[in-house]
Amino acid sequence: MISRIDLRGNALPEGGALRDLLPRAEFDVEAALEKVRPICEDVHHRGTAALIEYAEKFDGVTLERIRVPAEALAEALETLDPQVKAALEESIRRARIVHRAQRRGEHTTQVVPGGTVTEKWVPVERVGLYAPGGRSVYPSSVVMNVVPAQEAGVESIALASPPQKPRFEGDTAGGLPHPTILAACALLGVDEVYAAGGAQAVAMFAYGTEECAPANMVTGPGNIWVAAAKRYFTGRIGIDTEAGPTEIAVLADETADPAHVAADLISQAEHDPMAAAVLVTDCAALADAVERELEPQIAATKHIEDRIKPALAGRQSAIVLVDGLEQGLKVVDAYGAEHLEIQTADAAAVAGRVRNAGAIFVGPWAPVSLGDYCAGSNHVLPTGGCACHSSGLSVQSFLKGIHIVDYSRDALAEVAHHVVTLAEAEDLPAHGAALKARFGWKVPGQ
Repeated sequence: MISRIDLRGNALPEGGALRDLLPRAEFDVEAALEKVRPICEDVHHRGTAALIEYAEKFDGVTLERIRVPAEALAEALETLDPQVKAALEESIRRARIVHRAQRRGEHTTQVVPGGTVTEKWVPVERVGLYAPGGRSVYPSSVVMNVVPAQEAGVESIALASPPQKPRFEGDTAGGLPHPTILAACALLGVDEVYAAGGAQAVAMFAYGTEECAPANMVTGPGNIWVAAAKRYFTGRIGIDTEAGPTEIAVLADETADPAHVAADLISQAEHDPMAAAVLVTDCAALADAVERELEPQIAATKHIEDRIKPALAGRQSAIVLVDGLEQGLKVVDAYGAEHLEIQTADAAAVAGRVRNAGAIFVGPWAPVSLGDYCAGSNHVLPTGGCACHSSGLSVQSFLKGIHIVDYSRDALAEVAHHVVTLAEAEDLPAHGAALKARFGWKVPGQ
């Protein structure tokens, strides 16, 4: 059901050579880019009409307008299951605690007497947030995107999610995003919501339409078409990341409970047939025990044939055997997992040594599922090894750092000759002349 990669008995290669030995899903954003290009440009030229046409083509629904009416948001919240509402409220509460603490304050540094540099943080003016709605719907992703944007102070927040087919005859929510998505928006006070999915939703935010003003930034997970559209618009808009298939890596030793490990691998595999589930261990007995646990646990759940089995059997999933904890750490750092669980002796100390991961879950009582919903952390995380250079979504994602330079005449005079020297060294004499003009063309110190 799940393959093995045995790295024992050999010195591990470095860098890219080690990464090439590890399992990873095929996710060719560049190839998808050419397919989304005409969709994006069609939205640019035809606006809402193009979005309505793509909703019928890709989502199988007929729309008259893209923006979700206010009464639909209110109705979704009124009819929301009370237990789901309570769970969402707790998720929002915990996320606010964590994200509110991330906000940076303005800081002024005195470089020299009379010369200061102040760094202030300014939120982007408008963001477009994306909540997936394909195989599953993710109200939790609404929380994870909206909360940090709100805590950053973003004034204008819009959200898009794919329209859903009617679930039963007379379903008034047909053609709208999933009711739980709408309810989550209402709980968070987001009243600008659009029934649009895929690359066309990203294009709507990037270019704007008759109904939707253009955004400065687009964030949120999605399929390969969303990722490709984000790449297409990079430079025109800010993005968080080109999210690929979800992934979990578990670093475990003989102290780990195989039932826990198997359950956590399955929990990620149920997202998508391309989801990655990787166990890295120095204990062959644990590997055997986890494999034995997989079959009965899979049989007891849902989404077996269309998601879990193909995900675990795919090239992106494996049990990786290593010689000891040091090799294991080297492997998980090379892999750079979106979610990394540490199920070893002294798990906190081991977690402290990890360099590359989107989020780290320490010990047997911090499964990835906790982070997906109610840990307070953010679940919009770098995938595909991007954790070696990128971070998950946070308040900082929605803030711009601006330096404010304030120098007196004396402070400028003190350093002017260095500025002129460097300008002339770079053959940019006009740069130096900008200082000379301030000092009667004779720079102090020269």
